[in-house]
Amino acid sequence: MRTTGVAGPPGKVAEMALSASVWSGENGVRKRLGLHAIVTLFCFLLVPFAALAAELPALTGRVVDNAGIIDAATEAELVQKLAAFEQKSSDQIVVATIPSLDGEEIEPYANRLFRAWKLGQAGEDNGVLLIVAPNDRRMRIEVGYGLEGVLTDLHTKLIIENTMVPAFRAGDFAGGISRAVDDVVMVVEGEGAELEARAKRNEQTGISGMSEDDIIFFVFIALWAVLFVGGIAMAILPRIYGRKLGPGRYTWLGMTFNYNQRSGSSSGGWSSGGGGGWSSGGGSSGGGGFSGGGGSSGGGGSSGSW
Repeated sequence: MRTTGVAGPPGKVAEMALSASVWSGENGVRKRLGLHAIVTLFCFLLVPFAALAAELPALTGRVVDNAGIIDAATEAELVQKLAAFEQKSSDQIVVATIPSLDGEEIEPYANRLFRAWKLGQAGEDNGVLLIVAPNDRRMRIEVGYGLEGVLTDLHTKLIIENTMVPAFRAGDFAGGISRAVDDVVMVVEGEGAELEARAKRNEQTGISGMSEDDIIFFVFIALWAVLFVGGIAMAILPRIYGRKLGPGRYTWLGMTFNYNQRSGSSSGGWSSGGGGGWSSGGGSSGGGGFSGGGGSSGGGGSSGSW
């Protein structure tokens, strides 16, 4: 006769069944513990990425100055300027400042903020976000899809490098932001060629990236160097290359130089004998909360630092 199942004494069969049940239970526990471990590890790995995502401020108006770098007068002027521009063109520009990015790169942060605030009009995506994080010395101009063909990456880069960076290095955050907004408006209104021409002029004159104080200091040093070096040259060169007219008197380059033999000083003038001459010597805003209906930005724009 054929038999099926497990043959053996009843006690042995019961022991084998119990062992199988225990093994099955332990295997289930191991699987559950393994699943819990995987989930815990996954959550643990997500913590650093969550920590790098800086908090987004609320949209309270056209200027959200959470970093406190824009004075009240400039902020009021900006709000009025941006409101008038939006009413005229329907394009929406918002200025935001935050103290720090908390370790996040400014590009993804600006894009998240742009989308969260839904800048621009519905169906147009014609928004622009100008954001500054002073503690990280970073700034960005984020451009919505609808304006990328007008306010190009080149234009935003020129605005950052030629308008914002020099002002920020001089400590003039409010002025730099205000002038950058003027540049954005100018380009969006179709005057991008003027921005490019101005950048080219600055490059040709060598003052691109220099603040007004830097230029004044440079001119002062250059003038001092000309006077100092020129004075020494006029005290020495006539004696070497000039024609001696008499004791302590030389003529050179159409001028006559009289040297005091005892003091070593000199005076010069035109050969006609006229007076004068050369003497050497040593020597968060109002306006309420608002939002457009846009918010689509593919990362158009530019970033910079100072």
